[in-house]
Amino acid sequence: MEHMRQNLARAGDRRGRQRFSLNAPLTVTIGDREISAYTRDLSNRGVYFFIGSDDVPLIDHDFDFTLELPPEITLSTCCLIQCRGRAIRKDIASRNLTGVAAEILSYSIIREPVQAA
Repeated sequence: MEHMRQNLARAGDRRGRQRFSLNAPLTVTIGDREISAYTRDLSNRGVYFFIGSDDVPLIDHDFDFTLELPPEITLSTCCLIQCRGRAIRKDIASRNLTGVAAEILSYSIIREPVQAA
């Protein structure tokens, strides 16, 4: 019973985080391969993105991805972010697309927004 309460508390906590509906390009990197995808939404702890169904088997555990955040999110200019993620869930969106929910394990800013002088 305690385990069930903890799971419900965590589920509520995830829903309580601010999410941004964001249709932005995302590039998944697995080995030497770069796979194009695009986001549906983003929070400080996770991302949901769509990827071609043929590429889904490559996203099995932890993976790297790059995302360009638009000014609406950064409140400045575009910002390129390199992330390490872990696939949590995969949903069939259509015959050709699969949605992937991923936890963001770590991130670093590759290109910071340019500050006005």
